[in-house]
Amino acid sequence: MSKDSKARKQKGKILTFIPTGEYYFTKGLKAFHRRDFIKSKKYLQRALQLEPGEPMIACQLAIVWTELGEYEQSNKLLHLILEELDEEMAECHYFLANNYAHMGFFKDAYNHAKLYLELEPEGDFMEDTEDLIELLTLEEDDMDEVLYEEDDLIAKQEQARDLLESGYFPKAIELLNSVVEEYPEYWSAYNNLALAYFYLGETEKAESILMDVLTRNPGNLHALCNLLVFAHYLKEPEKVSHLIGILKKVTPLLTEHQFKLGATFALVGEYESAYVWLRKLYKSGFNGDGPFYYWLSYAAYHTGHEKMARTMWELVLQTSPEKEGLEPWNETREPINGFEDHIESIYQKLDSDYLEERLFALFLISVSEKRDTLLSAKRVNQNDKLSLLEQEYLQMIKTGKRKRYSPAADADEVAKILYEFHQPIGTMEAGLYLMWFSVFAEALKTGAEIQNKTAWAAAMDFIWSKLRGVKLSQKVIAGQYGISASTIGKYIKLVNSCLQ
Repeated sequence: MSKDSKARKQKGKILTFIPTGEYYFTKGLKAFHRRDFIKSKKYLQRALQLEPGEPMIACQLAIVWTELGEYEQSNKLLHLILEELDEEMAECHYFLANNYAHMGFFKDAYNHAKLYLELEPEGDFMEDTEDLIELLTLEEDDMDEVLYEEDDLIAKQEQARDLLESGYFPKAIELLNSVVEEYPEYWSAYNNLALAYFYLGETEKAESILMDVLTRNPGNLHALCNLLVFAHYLKEPEKVSHLIGILKKVTPLLTEHQFKLGATFALVGEYESAYVWLRKLYKSGFNGDGPFYYWLSYAAYHTGHEKMARTMWELVLQTSPEKEGLEPWNETREPINGFEDHIESIYQKLDSDYLEERLFALFLISVSEKRDTLLSAKRVNQNDKLSLLEQEYLQMIKTGKRKRYSPAADADEVAKILYEFHQPIGTMEAGLYLMWFSVFAEALKTGAEIQNKTAWAAAMDFIWSKLRGVKLSQKVIAGQYGISASTIGKYIKLVNSCLQ
């Protein structure tokens, strides 16, 4: 070895450079001040990857997103900071106010601007925030109108959710159609509209609404989750697997989206992924309601976290004591009761403006375990909306006596035959019964006679299954109901004529 080999070895030594989040943050700031926002975004994203818990990096990246006109991306980061990284970072409210103003959400802009001034009355952005509030309230009457419209929109959305949860689908559809007509980019209303059609058995209509949402608003998480739920109920394993693969790659920042994703995974049995998202929310202090704790308990139990599951179930029972006996570890638990035992839901249906919903409510009373309580209620006996047909139906339920030639008895008998195959009546099954009473009402108008009750029921079952995408032949369903294939074919034509 030559005498200077050591020197050469030292000279050739490689010094490894490991860049830090601060390094890229500094480079991002320099690019930002040069107004090179594309490069600034690139550096700041890398900085946030290296230091994901640093609120200053996230906030600066949010500002860059705003400069690029990507207000939703900016808002996601700002909400992430306030919800998870640094809730005392008041300037985020100022940036949110500006973003929402640009997006046209003036009520949100106003609220965040006021919140910033409350938290930082002498803050760096005080004057800018006051100018923004002045601008938002420049035309006070216009501002009041905007705030009223947004409050009205939220109220309608809440009303629609209540209608859906109560199985009040036709009314929900009517309300939601009016909402999307007035607010054509209010995606939440479209998603609920799709659910309403799905529960009524119109699966193709429901899926087409969601696909339209995804075309106009790519990546809409609620639409993707609802498509997965539809595929799960319709027993489409390939579609289920495909959608699960897509959703497992999603990393939502908003609390609402994290809950939707976690609950959806739990509903379709993807408990590992469900537990990740729902436990994350729980650890962050998320104040969930009954459904949140319900799904977290199920996800925890099925992933081996039994202690957590039992703790969460105690919270479920605090808000929903009727769920006692439905614990995820209770293998002998009874099936969840359907609408037939939901008293408030039955009352709501009896107040409907739609004949088919009132008839459905009366049928639910006839099969309810709470039948005596319902039949003695003023809201049942003093209902001015009941027609002579419905009053006859109610009297028949009370006395158990059927007139020989009674349309009400005919309608009830077909529904009872369907009930042998489809109970308890959940949101999916409710669509079948509503469809039957709708067909019955139309048959009354056209003078069609309800003679072969079993054939009417079988035809309804076939058409409802077809609408839901369930592929069962006429022969199979005819066999289930004990009639011939030719008979069911004849009655399918009758039912279709009433549905047109």
